[in-house]
Amino acid sequence: MRKSRKRNGRAGRLLFTVVLLFVVLCAGFLLKGRISPFFDKLIAGTITGDGNDATNGGVSVEKNNTEKNNADSDTDHINNNINNNKDNKNDSNNHDDPQNNQNNEHQGNSNDRQPAENVDDILVLVNKKRYLDSSYKPNDLVVPNVKFSFDEEREKKYMRKEAAEALEELFERAYKEGVYIFALSGYRSYSTQKWLFENKASEIGEEKANKIIARPGESEHQTGLAMDITSQSVQFDLKTKFGETEEGKWVKDNAHKFGFIIRYAKDKEGITGYNYEPWHLRYVGKKVAEEIYNKGIALEEYLS
Repeated sequence: MRKSRKRNGRAGRLLFTVVLLFVVLCAGFLLKGRISPFFDKLIAGTITGDGNDATNGGVSVEKNNTEKNNADSDTDHINNNINNNKDNKNDSNNHDDPQNNQNNEHQGNSNDRQPAENVDDILVLVNKKRYLDSSYKPNDLVVPNVKFSFDEEREKKYMRKEAAEALEELFERAYKEGVYIFALSGYRSYSTQKWLFENKASEIGEEKANKIIARPGESEHQTGLAMDITSQSVQFDLKTKFGETEEGKWVKDNAHKFGFIIRYAKDKEGITGYNYEPWHLRYVGKKVAEEIYNKGIALEEYLS
């Protein structure tokens, strides 16, 4: 009888140990994807490292996620930007305004769209009049060695090599001057853009959707030359008030020194066809960026 009780006691303790181990393992898996991003964001104000550890050596984008997975977080940022624009009195969202209609021919429509020319050139023009083919994908995509606002391996970490190296220089200078910015969204495939646009158009209609998000083929993100950036001061999101923050002002005043422009300026909606986006950086090279910055013009005006 005593031996039977001892065996039952051992069996009970063993079962308890197994159950406890199982609970611990489950908790570990659940927390694994949350702890690291939390600490990444927590150190935003004191970061001194060199940024992301991803290699820059000719890495191709892996198609291990569906278009929906690639676009999920971008959809959240687009939704936040819609709400933010409604509340921001400084945003020029009414495209019937005479100032917004200046050079309105640049916006284009479905009848005068043409394929983009010299698609691999860093000065390729992609907008509502010039579109990229659905099969286009840059052949030199790499992950810039900068700090991202997320940890997951997604296609939007990538940029063309020349643009990625310039972004690294920009981030390095920013950190040295005490300005802490984070990369959020770079390359975006045609299929991902298609999912994003159709999803948003189904909610608010195509016309409204196209003021805040490009139709597939018309997005600069597909070129691999654009990167959306953010900061802790805007909760690592894409908000127009980023332009009023210390980080946003620094980027506006310094991006051209590294070959980038604020692609969608506040007073150029009638030319670019899109609302003000102080977070959207487009690489054009130092010489061109400096001229665009000094003259206060849009890329369409520079190329016209």
